[in-house]
Amino acid sequence: MKYHSTRNKTLRAYSMDVIKQGLSPEGGLFVPDNIPQIELGELVNADYGQRAVNVLAKFLTDYPEEVLAGCVKQAYSSEKFASPETAPIVTLKDGLHVLELWHGPTCAFKDMALQILPHLMTAAIRATGDDKEIIILTATSGDTGKAALEGFRDVPGTRILVFYPQQGVSLMQKLQMVNQEGSNVMVAAVEGNFDDAQTGVKQLFRDRELAEIMDRKGLRFSSANSINWGRLVPQIAYYISAYLDLVKKNKISLGEKVNIVVPTGNFGNILAAWYAKGMGLPVNRLICASNDNKVLSDFIRTGIYDRRREFYKTISPSMDILVSSNLERLLYDLSGRDDAQVRSWMEQLAEEGHYRIEGKALDKLQSEMWGGYASVGETLDSIRETFKKTGYTMDPHTAVGKWVYDSYRKETGDNTQTILVSTASPFKFPGDVLKALLEKSPSEDEVQLPEILAEVSGLPVPKPLKGLKDKKIRHTAVCSKAQMKDQVVKLIYQ
Repeated sequence: MKYHSTRNKTLRAYSMDVIKQGLSPEGGLFVPDNIPQIELGELVNADYGQRAVNVLAKFLTDYPEEVLAGCVKQAYSSEKFASPETAPIVTLKDGLHVLELWHGPTCAFKDMALQILPHLMTAAIRATGDDKEIIILTATSGDTGKAALEGFRDVPGTRILVFYPQQGVSLMQKLQMVNQEGSNVMVAAVEGNFDDAQTGVKQLFRDRELAEIMDRKGLRFSSANSINWGRLVPQIAYYISAYLDLVKKNKISLGEKVNIVVPTGNFGNILAAWYAKGMGLPVNRLICASNDNKVLSDFIRTGIYDRRREFYKTISPSMDILVSSNLERLLYDLSGRDDAQVRSWMEQLAEEGHYRIEGKALDKLQSEMWGGYASVGETLDSIRETFKKTGYTMDPHTAVGKWVYDSYRKETGDNTQTILVSTASPFKFPGDVLKALLEKSPSEDEVQLPEILAEVSGLPVPKPLKGLKDKKIRHTAVCSKAQMKDQVVKLIYQ
């Protein structure tokens, strides 16, 4: 199978080259020429690894299946994932099932893709005889950064530089990044928000002076953000697996439709569910859950994407995003795969800050997706009420999803069995979770809060989050958006 750019159909490549590149040369995103179909019945009794190999093999056809199986085995080993199911699904109440994607080494859903991406990338380098070392450039709104750093740590033939908004991540997220070990890793805080960091990284990919330096040094850029197809395709697998787990547990029958609720900011996680549906997963509605930065839910309801609005710092920082990069891939599908139309929308977004979709594209969007949002107060209420009624402890991102799910039920009366995606351990945001559970802000020092949350919730502190406060701080760089290039040059010559 080949891939092509959302902004220029003539730019085509096989998956190995797509994964090595990350971003298309003109700034577009790579998409598969077609969406393969899946036989769900054959995988009901398979384990997570077998299901993942099956999905990957359908999209990454230039990888030998035994290579994909090796990548999956290394990525989802018991040494890295605390749950034997890798991505367990827990029934919260009749009709609502929580897909926990945070049992990996950094306690966030990004591990599901970023533990396998380095193996896919290095396998591609070996298979294609590419002698260039890869520099991974990544912007993070919180969880991608640590997951990427951990995934690429000391991987031969790679270096990685992660940019994060200086005041836009939780303390636990920041500690995980600034303490990161590894001879090939680098971290820098950006003065600004996530959109500043993400836009800066995209500009670095297209910087001609940097490209010339990289070429002379035998280096190439790639990305660990979900703009890289190698980041996105492993996420499709966990939606397939979650559905099959519900079938296996007799919660649904094979072929029965489900709703999927996804708290999302950059649109990658819910886009993976969109592709899973395209493969034949029986999905009734995809429910997009936003926080106060509700640019996505507004878009779904109106067809207008408008980033010209106030940016809010919330308690669900991984969703504090106003420019959702992966939406471009959805737009490509909604437009009937019209690269000229997508290019026009993206130019309008860059130059004017907004665009509008209408007609058949909007009808298709609204028939398959529903958008809602939760304020900070509603997010706290969602954590508290869910714990009181079920004993289940959620992080703020999952709580946004739960609030929006409840809103959807009230508005539509739809009682379809539903999968709620849980994207992070509550211990990554202990202060806000405790504020919800105790109905007051905890007075203790923030680094002590995980242990207090363990007492209140009855859950153990995940091993990867223990003792962060005592680890050596290794990365202290801070830069403006304009100085991000200097950090890249520093990494090139280190």
